[in-house]
Amino acid sequence: MPIVNRVADLQPAIQAWRRDIHERPELMYDTHCTAAFVAERLREFGCDEVATGLGRTGVVGVIKGKKPAGNGDIRVIGLRADMDALPIEEETNLPYASKTQGKMHACGHDGHTAMLLGAARYLAETRNFAGDAVVIFQPAEEGGAGAAAMIKDGLMERFGIEQVYGMHNGPGIPVGSFAIRTGPIMAATDAIDIRIEGLGGHAARPHKCIDSVLVGSQLITALQSIVSRTVDPLDSAVISICEFHAGNARNVIPHTAELHGTVRTLTSEVRALVEKRVHEVVAGVAQMTGAKIDLTYERGYPVTVNHRSQTEFAIEVAKEIAGENNVHEMPPMMGAEDFAYMLEARPGAFIFCGNGDSAGLHHPAYNFNDEAIVYGTSYWIKLVENTLAA
Repeated sequence: MPIVNRVADLQPAIQAWRRDIHERPELMYDTHCTAAFVAERLREFGCDEVATGLGRTGVVGVIKGKKPAGNGDIRVIGLRADMDALPIEEETNLPYASKTQGKMHACGHDGHTAMLLGAARYLAETRNFAGDAVVIFQPAEEGGAGAAAMIKDGLMERFGIEQVYGMHNGPGIPVGSFAIRTGPIMAATDAIDIRIEGLGGHAARPHKCIDSVLVGSQLITALQSIVSRTVDPLDSAVISICEFHAGNARNVIPHTAELHGTVRTLTSEVRALVEKRVHEVVAGVAQMTGAKIDLTYERGYPVTVNHRSQTEFAIEVAKEIAGENNVHEMPPMMGAEDFAYMLEARPGAFIFCGNGDSAGLHHPAYNFNDEAIVYGTSYWIKLVENTLAA
């Protein structure tokens, strides 16, 4: 496989960084130790600039090529990795398992960070490109919109980023393979919070009550009709109510109930339609049952949309690393990714790097596969060298 030879030499060091980060997981924006580790490595590598504190705890390194880009050429490319972990108790029993109870790197962000550090080391050593490579280490991907926070702090303008690329490991995708697609690749995610106020009472006298449990059940069923009977069958949408809280006694009809759930969509048009219909369905069930229903509908991450030209370029780079038969077109995923904000700000592409037959993302037995390091790191390097060809 045409991985970068120097990366194979660096693999033990990159693996060691990964496992060190894995032992010390940090959540959301509280990635102070990880960010300090990253900044220290970037300074050791000789990056021309190391900036900290973007998006609260984000780190950015700038590596200048041997010569400036020519007129009309792409001058600055951004590469992004995420640093935060998840509030999950690790169950891997690995020697380098999390040392912090209730926190673990269950999504592979330790691997993402280490691979981008490996690429930064190589690029700082060789500088075989024209222009600037900007390595972006982002906090709070797991629900905190760290990408948006870094953009708000001037990430794109301050470093002159013209194109931006992201990468995620993919359980179930063979190691040494990549998966990608043009257009929507990951879904928008929105949050639904519903509070139902009925009329509580004795379970033996339901006719004197407005049963919040029954109202909640009717509401869940009605919400599912949005996907089955409002959204075009050729489009995609998911409405999942995952929490239902009501009552604390078997013979008392509870006065209130709460529902919490998520909505996933792949286009802005379907997203707007589903949001509108959720409001209408909630209002209709309230009128039908006589309950008071308060709905909070909060938009989260937008759809992650790969730009055509940059995706086609990313595919060619991945094929150079993995071979023609090991780069696959994938269907969209209904999971969400805050790299979407970066792709709204600049053209680019998001790709999946095979993690092999591992436990799934966000599972307590998940572990990033260190065999993937050479492929992901080589991809980053060739992406820079081919985009900013000297």
